[in-house]
Formats: sequence, C-alpha cells, structure tokens
Amino acid sequence: MSSQKESTARTLTVALLVCLVCSVFVAGAAVALKPTQLDNRLLDKQRSILAIAGLGEAKMSAREVKGLFNSTISAKLVDLESGKFSDAQDPVTFDPLKASKDPKLSSVLPGEQDIASIKRLERYTTVYVVEKDGQVETVILPVRGYGLWSTLYGFIALKGDLNTVVGMGFYQHAETPGLGGEVDNPKWKGQWPGKTLFDQDGTLAVEVVKGGVDPQSPQAVHQVDALAGATLTSKGVDNLLKFWLGQNGFGPFIANLRAGEA
Repeated sequence: MSSQKESTARTLTVALLVCLVCSVFVAGAAVALKPTQLDNRLLDKQRSILAIAGLGEAKMSAREVKGLFNSTISAKLVDLESGKFSDAQDPVTFDPLKASKDPKLSSVLPGEQDIASIKRLERYTTVYVVEKDGQVETVILPVRGYGLWSTLYGFIALKGDLNTVVGMGFYQHAETPGLGGEVDNPKWKGQWPGKTLFDQDGTLAVEVVKGGVDPQSPQAVHQVDALAGATLTSKGVDNLLKFWLGQNGFGPFIANLRAGEA
C-alpha cells in the first residue's frame, strides 16, 4: 500500500514540475514576444492608413511602410470636446482606445447618442494629416462601431476640402467571412473614393444604402451599396460613420479645420 502511495505521489510531483516548467516557458515567451506583437500591430495600422489614404499598397515591406509613413504623415491630437488640435497628450504614443476605458479621459455616451455602440467616448484622439506646402492635402480619421458580431476599427480619409472621401476601410473586425467580412472586399471599398460627406446645405448625407445606389439619384454622390446578405454589418458601418462624422464625433473638428480655426 505504501509503495502505491509513493508511486502516486511521485507521479503527481513530476506532473506538477512539468506544468511549472511549461508555465515558465510560456510566460517567458509571452513577455519576450510582446514588443514584437505591438510593433506588428502598429505596422498593420500604418499600412492600413497608407492604403486608405491612397499612398501605399498592401504588399509593401515593413521598412517601406515605416519609411513612407514617417515621411508623409503627421500624427496630431484632437480634443473632441473643443474640436481643435491639442498638445495635452503625445499624439504618437497616446492610445485613444485605452483612454476610452479610463473615466478620467472619457465619458459614458447616453443611449440616444451612442448609435455606433461604443459605450464610452474618449476626450482626445489621434488623427493623421498629410500636408504639402503648409496646406492640408488629406486628413485620416479613426472610426469604430459595432457591426453584427464585433466592433469594426478603421479609418476614413478625406481630401483637403474635408468633404470628399479618398478611401475608407477597416483594419480589425470579426464579422462573418463572405458576408459582413466583405467590408474587406476591394470592390466594396472601391465605391468610397469620390463620395462626398455633406450636401450643399452642409448636412451630413453620407450613407450605406440597402438595395443598391440609384446612379440617377442626386443623393448617389453620398451613397455606397450595402453589403449583400449582411444587413446588420452594413447598418453598423452606416451608424459608425454618422456618429464619428457628426456633432458628437469629428463634426466640430471638421468645421473648425475647414474654417482655419482648428
């Protein structure tokens, strides 16, 4: 009997030691790889920004992405409350998504305002600007909102008139492949360039249209086809654009920048 107990104890001890050793290796690998993971996430975001702004291609190497991004695009901090540029945070290192979870740097959105289902809105966020000879050529604004299964994170790039779309796309989401996941389809993304956000009265008019855009309609210049078979994802994209381009998002900033008062 004592021999059996000794054998069981030895087996459990060996199993425990193996688990401890494996845990140490896994934890060590996670710590060692974290800087690489963060760098890759930043690289993916920069690649997306360049592609959406029409400045680069998806197949560029890491060195090409970093070189082009750093030489053409400036990160700037925007105070969403005032709609103006701010120096309250470092725009390069500031994390708006992390800030949106911090009660000191964000606020809860009332249900009637939270059409993008983001729950909290950060006070500051980072936008990206392309300038030439002191003039704004392109502004890239971060957008996010809930689709069917996930929050979609992306950017919309605007020309210097702050009305004409250069490009729009998402760098992270978990929508259904072949349905909501078609937000990644180049054909769908290809509808966005040239669309305008505001009508002649300055009212936000951009929308994702179920059933297809009527090219004969005067509203067609503001409209993009919804995704086939993905009604809720399409509605999510429509809602997130209306939120971020409206008065609770970048609306005041766009107005100030257009007036030269940002």
